[in-house]
Amino acid sequence: MARSKKTRGNSVLVIGLGRFGGAVAQSLTHMGHDILAIDEDLSLVQSWSEQLTHVVQADSRNIDALRKLGAQDFLHAVVAIGSDIEASVLTVLALSELGVPDIWAKAVSANHGKILEKTGAHHVVFPEAAMGERVAHLVTGKMIDFIEFDDDFAIVKTRPPRESIGKTLEQSALRTRYGITVVGVKRPRQDFTYAKPDTLVIEGDLLIISGPTSKVEQFAALP
Repeated sequence: MARSKKTRGNSVLVIGLGRFGGAVAQSLTHMGHDILAIDEDLSLVQSWSEQLTHVVQADSRNIDALRKLGAQDFLHAVVAIGSDIEASVLTVLALSELGVPDIWAKAVSANHGKILEKTGAHHVVFPEAAMGERVAHLVTGKMIDFIEFDDDFAIVKTRPPRESIGKTLEQSALRTRYGITVVGVKRPRQDFTYAKPDTLVIEGDLLIISGPTSKVEQFAALP
């Protein structure tokens, strides 16, 4: 496994094969990325061996073990260890000392996240909290999907308000009135179309909108 960083530019090291790590590794594989997955639990390694190309049992806290596996050659690493905070932190520290330039790490609490950042994680994610917030948005409004970014900006798929049905986007003036941007319209059994002033909104359409989180929330709550 002594390949250079150049040949591993499209490869990702995933450490921890629980629900989150397994889902990340599987999704990256489906996207065509070359994955090296590591877990200390032999049963997990065996269960994932038929779905992932490279799965190895190893103690990720051990920098020498990571070095032998070529972790230092990867441009991207995902530390998906959540339940064992010590192992999570020590793994991030080891990857940082090996010089991995892009380290993503799962955190289970705000304090855990702060420690991960101080020990070398470039990106800290809170999957449980993010999913909980996303579900809350979907449950309480007409939203079909919701993605929020760090700078209070969100993209939402939602049903159009009644006032926009039967009108073009220019006629309903949704951007002017509500401070959101209609990115596109998805009609049942038809391809997605980018929004234009003369785009007609009809019953059954879905709107893809973007804008400040508070404004897209307010828009999605319209009757």
